Amino acid sequence: MNTLNTLLTEMLERGGSDLHLSVGAPPKTRIDGVIHLLNELPIQASEMESMLQAVTPKHRWESFLKTHDADLAHEIPGKARFRMNLFRNSKGMATVLRQIPSRIAGIDELGLPPALKNIAEYKEGLVLVTGPTGSGKSTTLAAIIDQINESSERQIITLEDPVEFSHVDKKSTILHREVGEHSRSFAAGLRGAMRADPDVILIGEMRSMETIRLALNCAAMGMLVFATLHTNSATKTIDRIVDTFPADEQNQARIMLAETLRGIVSQLLCKRKDGGRIAVHEILLKHGSLPNCIRNNALASIRNIIDQNRSSGMISLDVSLQKLLDQDIITQEEAYMKAIDKAQFKPS
Repeated sequence: MNTLNTLLTEMLERGGSDLHLSVGAPPKTRIDGVIHLLNELPIQASEMESMLQAVTPKHRWESFLKTHDADLAHEIPGKARFRMNLFRNSKGMATVLRQIPSRIAGIDELGLPPALKNIAEYKEGLVLVTGPTGSGKSTTLAAIIDQINESSERQIITLEDPVEFSHVDKKSTILHREVGEHSRSFAAGLRGAMRADPDVILIGEMRSMETIRLALNCAAMGMLVFATLHTNSATKTIDRIVDTFPADEQNQARIMLAETLRGIVSQLLCKRKDGGRIAVHEILLKHGSLPNCIRNNALASIRNIIDQNRSSGMISLDVSLQKLLDQDIITQEEAYMKAIDKAQFKPS
């Protein structure tokens, strides 16, 4: 019988980032964005239950049996740490585990845009790091938090489900809180964090209107708030936040967002020509005309704001893609697939 750690070790040896397990199917791993079989032996229902129960704390397992969904962290000591999602599908129990880097890489080491160092110097406001699942949002946020930790004395509270990167205090004090362990929900945890004298709050994911409202309030109160969303551009991010609210509250949401938004960093991963993947970014920073664009729902103007302020660190996704294309790092087809203005990259 397979054990979870045996499968994870095999995945790591093959260079995988994610492990996919489902009853009736063989174990699979994702390598450079492509799913491969780990072996050809279908997992039986009893085997799956034993594997999952063996690594899940009792109270989280009992909760999973009731709710059919759970997020937690799993670690192979000395090897790697993983974010783990338990769920049910039509065949029974299933899980997906994603590797969390064993150490926190810095902004320069990751090759992230220099503008992120400037973001780490902000004292207040809302900064959103966005992108699809698996695009490296958590890694980018960890690098920004590490930059703050290295350079200034601040009280930093992270609120995650589960805690992914464990920061060690340097100049800052960092308190990690996990939803389900230290608070009932993101919203409840955020209310608690507001009373803990924070300078910086990191919200693993803004999943509800209540959490978004609280995040905006924290930013308006003078805290620096970081959060993630599953959007792939600045414009779509603003739309997503506003659309979360009922129609009669959307105007007020725009006003609050206009007053507090300091930046949006949207991130995608592209396949490299020589193998592996590379991050590509769109960066929108607060500019004189941005608040009015948000207040007046004139989001079509955001592209011009970005293009006209590249010297301040802003860049559009399409310009980032064109740079990689010019450097012969990605293919025309890959740029076309990821572009916003696809006509600009249409293969001939």
